[in-house]
Amino acid sequence: IREELRNIYSVLKPLDEYLRFVFITGVSKFSKVSLFSGLNQLNDITLDERYSTICGYTQRELEDVFAAELSGLNLEDIKIWYNGYSWLGEPVYNPFDVLLYLDKRIFRPYWFETGTPSFLIKVLVERRFHIPELDDLRAGEGIIGSFDVDFIEPENLLFQTGYLTIRGMKRIGARTIYVLTYPNLEVKISLNDYILNYLLRNEAVKERSVGDLLDVMERGDLDGLRFILERLFASIPYQWYRDVGGYESFYVSVIYSFFYASGLDVVGEDTTNRGRIDLTVRFGGRCYIFEFKVVEMEGSEPKALEQIRSKRYWEKYKNFKEIYLIGIDFSAEKRNIINFEWHKL
Repeated sequence: IREELRNIYSVLKPLDEYLRFVFITGVSKFSKVSLFSGLNQLNDITLDERYSTICGYTQRELEDVFAAELSGLNLEDIKIWYNGYSWLGEPVYNPFDVLLYLDKRIFRPYWFETGTPSFLIKVLVERRFHIPELDDLRAGEGIIGSFDVDFIEPENLLFQTGYLTIRGMKRIGARTIYVLTYPNLEVKISLNDYILNYLLRNEAVKERSVGDLLDVMERGDLDGLRFILERLFASIPYQWYRDVGGYESFYVSVIYSFFYASGLDVVGEDTTNRGRIDLTVRFGGRCYIFEFKVVEMEGSEPKALEQIRSKRYWEKYKNFKEIYLIGIDFSAEKRNIINFEWHKL
C-alpha cells in the first residue's frame, strides 16, 4: 500500500507549474517518512492556528447557520456531546454528529459508530497503556508530529484518529509539550465502552454490569458495587490475565473504562497536592475516592485504603456532603478482588 501511495504522490512533485493549490487530508500523517519521499515539500497546517476551524463548526457557526433547527434544543448538551476538537485555536463541533443529531434529535455516538477502532485498542492493550491517562496525557512534538508506520506510538495514533484532542500547550525551553484529552462526551463514553467490550468479549455481561452499576451507585450500595466488580473481573478471559493481568495498571484500566462506559463523572489519575488519586467518581452529590493495589496472594495485608488515609486525598473534595474512601486490593494469583474496604467520612 505504501508503494502504491508513493507512486501517486510522486506524480504531483514535478507538476508545480500546473498546480495552484493542492490540499491533502486524511486520518494519518506521514510527512517525514518514506511514503512522502517523492513529495517532501508539504506545508503542514495541522497545528496552524490560522486554519484550526477549517474542518468543524464553531459555536457561532452552529448558532447562526442552524438557528432555525435549534429551537427547543439544549445548546449546552449539544456542546458537551459534540464540541471540543481543538488544534490550538477555537474548539469546533464534529460536523457529522451535528447534522445527524439535528435530523434525529437523539444524542448518539454518530461519528464513533462510523468505524471500529479495533487496531487502536489492540495497540493500547499490547503496549499495556494505562487507560486513565487518556484524561490528561502529555505529549511532545515528536508524538504529535510525523507518523512512523513501522512503530506506532499510542499517543500519536489516538491524536491523529480523533480520539484525543489538544487541551493545552506550553513551552519549556526549546521544547513544546501538548496536553491531550477526550474531545467530548461522545468519544469519552464510546471509546471506553469499546475498550471494555474488547477486554470482556461478552457484550451481554457488559451491558448487564453497566445497568447494575448505575443502580448501586444511585443507592450508594457499596456492597453491591463489590459484587458487580467481582463479577466483571470473573468475566474477563484468562488469556488477558496471562498476558497483562499481573500489572496494577490493567485492573485500574478495566474499572476506569467500566465507570466511563456507564456515563458517570469520572476522573482518572486525579491530581492532589499529596499525590494522584487512582480514580474519583462523582455521582448524586456523593464523591467516591478509589485506590487500587495488586498483592501477590490472598491473605496479604490490605494496602489500598491505608494509602487514601495517609495521603488525605479526600481534602480536595470537602465540598461534597458525602465522601466515600474505597480501597481495593487485587490478587494476581486469584485474578480478582481479594480486599474491598470502604469508609464514609
